[in-house]
Amino acid sequence: MLQKEVADRKGAKNTLQKICDDLEKRLDERTAELSRVKKQLRKELAERQRAQEQFRRLVESVPNGMIIINREGKIVLINTQTEKMFGYSRQELIGQSVEKLVPQRFRDQHPGYRKLFFTHPESRSMGAGRDLNGLRKDGTEFPVEIGLNPIETEEGVMVLSALVDISARKHAEEALAKQTRALAHSNEELEHFAYLASHDLQEPLRMINSYLELLQQRYQHKLDATAQEFIGFAVDGAGRMRALIQGLLQYSRVGTHAQPFEPIDCEAVFENAITNLKIIIADSGAVVTHDPLPEVLADSTQLIQLFQNLIGNAIKFRTDKRPEVHVVANAENGCWRFSVRDNGIGVAPEHQERIFLIFQRLHTRDERPGTGMGLAICKKIVERHGGRIWVESELGKGSVFYFTIPNQ
Repeated sequence: MLQKEVADRKGAKNTLQKICDDLEKRLDERTAELSRVKKQLRKELAERQRAQEQFRRLVESVPNGMIIINREGKIVLINTQTEKMFGYSRQELIGQSVEKLVPQRFRDQHPGYRKLFFTHPESRSMGAGRDLNGLRKDGTEFPVEIGLNPIETEEGVMVLSALVDISARKHAEEALAKQTRALAHSNEELEHFAYLASHDLQEPLRMINSYLELLQQRYQHKLDATAQEFIGFAVDGAGRMRALIQGLLQYSRVGTHAQPFEPIDCEAVFENAITNLKIIIADSGAVVTHDPLPEVLADSTQLIQLFQNLIGNAIKFRTDKRPEVHVVANAENGCWRFSVRDNGIGVAPEHQERIFLIFQRLHTRDERPGTGMGLAICKKIVERHGGRIWVESELGKGSVFYFTIPNQ
């Protein structure tokens, strides 16, 4: 009996020891696990602190103003550039409502914009289509551009606002707009002056030309050869001046007598230009062809004049061969690019810009007739339509005149 009791106690002691050993083992495991968790937490905390520090350094290094705002509209973080931009210290802004930086007349609407952003948080530009202004500490306002970006934080979604002071750009835009208005006004005055001057010169020139012709008709048999030659020079000079004045009138009318743009079928424009040139085409035996031409938004009268001038020039500046002119239009980068190709005398590279200037001629009047106004008028018509004109050519190998017209 005693032996059994001793054995039972011994068994119980062994069991208790086993339980204690097991508990100690579990405790060691839990302690080790707790140590690993603590180590991991310290690592994550260090990484988070490093990330926060890196984020702060990044925000601080950005050349724009940076402001982080929470859902309630309180300022959580700003950078040095924001201090410089608004004139407040960091301590004066942290924890304050962002409306402090908004001009008084916009403050009532601003919370609604902020609430709308947090309802659908996504990166966006603020104030598209309208001017935005910031309010400095001294009460002055300045124009800004603002970009909004949502960021996830432990406290929930916040908004990172990037602000750019665009005062310098606004001043530059205003100066450019002022210069543009002044230039446009000056151009209008010049065009008006050219029109009036050339129009008013027509009548006295017509009278001079008429009396010179009368002298030539009535007294040519009473004057010697030298006098007749002088009168011939005067008549020729008066005729050239009249042609120049008419060219100047046409040039000024591109801006002063323009018609509104409307859908125009270039096939009909081409046919009208060919009809106007039928005498020169017949006399030269020229062959003028074209590929299918589009419909464009244009001034019909000016477009006919443009085709007529380019095709007429291609025939006028021909070689001994029969003139061949071909017109093509291709859609390209939101425009119709037209080309007028010929087999004429060509244009040297050094003259390819000059030929579009007013009164510029590459040949004497005895060699080739004209006033030097045709291509200048073409350039003005094309630019009025929002396009550009240029030439590609080699002497003796013909030319290709290109011009563009927007297809909208």
